[in-house]
Amino acid sequence: MPNISLLVALAKAAFFAALVFTFYSAVIPPQHAVQLVPWDKAEHFIAFYALTGLAAAAFPKRSLVVIAVLLSGFGALIEYVQGLPIVHRDRDFWDWVADTIAIAAALSPMILVWWRRAARTK
Repeated sequence: MPNISLLVALAKAAFFAALVFTFYSAVIPPQHAVQLVPWDKAEHFIAFYALTGLAAAAFPKRSLVVIAVLLSGFGALIEYVQGLPIVHRDRDFWDWVADTIAIAAALSPMILVWWRRAARTK
């Protein structure tokens, strides 16, 4: 059985690498960014779904609500930065909405597991 501390450390490394990659991809010129799918909102969903799963694994003692709020704030920060003239990208409220929906989608199964456990103990 692997050491849980090692797995958490690996998850943290993967999370921070993905966080940096996501931010970098969001601020470089669009023609240089990696395009996973042809629809921008789907790319936001994929990125933030993955970030949320990694964050939940990297910070197992952290509240899921805190993870959700911080990641949603990160998505809003990306949109703010994209709107700066120096970045030459477009700020889009709906991109942030796609980010936040992805966060909720990734956390939903975890919340349901907690809910079921809590309901069984009463």
